[in-house]
Amino acid sequence: MSAITINKNLRVGALALLMALGMLGLGFAAVPLYRMFCQVTGFGGTTQRATLSDAALAERMAKSAGAPTISVRFDGTTAGDIPWTFKPDQVTQTLQLGERKMAFFTATNDSSEPITGTATFNVEPEQTGRYFNKIQCFCFTEQTLEPGQTVHMPVLYYVDPAIMQDDNASNVEQITLSYTFHKAIKPEL
Repeated sequence: MSAITINKNLRVGALALLMALGMLGLGFAAVPLYRMFCQVTGFGGTTQRATLSDAALAERMAKSAGAPTISVRFDGTTAGDIPWTFKPDQVTQTLQLGERKMAFFTATNDSSEPITGTATFNVEPEQTGRYFNKIQCFCFTEQTLEPGQTVHMPVLYYVDPAIMQDDNASNVEQITLSYTFHKAIKPEL
């Protein structure tokens, strides 16, 4: 083999290695990037996190504009890996756009050992996710329940009045907020 052929082979090999490492890096970055994309855009029914000052501003704007009302339906389930009973305390709430509301969910550990769970959530229809803002939620942290323990967990939320300017979401009359509890994955030491 000539020196030119060896250099070409080394160059192709190095390029292939760099591409493989780049693809590996993108694989690790895909989940956090996708999560960030969903949180910013509300894609896939991902709700927004809001602060109390955001909520106060939305509430003032809604009251001054005489905002319409919307219904929020609540749903709670458990995955097969967690022996809990989990359900909303109310089926629906009606609120004025921008108004802060609190809903409660009840969870009971039906097992004989302490279990830590984490809640995943979704909003339907998907196009309303960017307007559904949670200020405080049990889903932001893991929940540990002792054997037989029952807890009432709050969600403080509001629906942004900006939903009325979105042609794809302005005609929605009811939003469904759904949670599923899963057993928390313990990191391997």
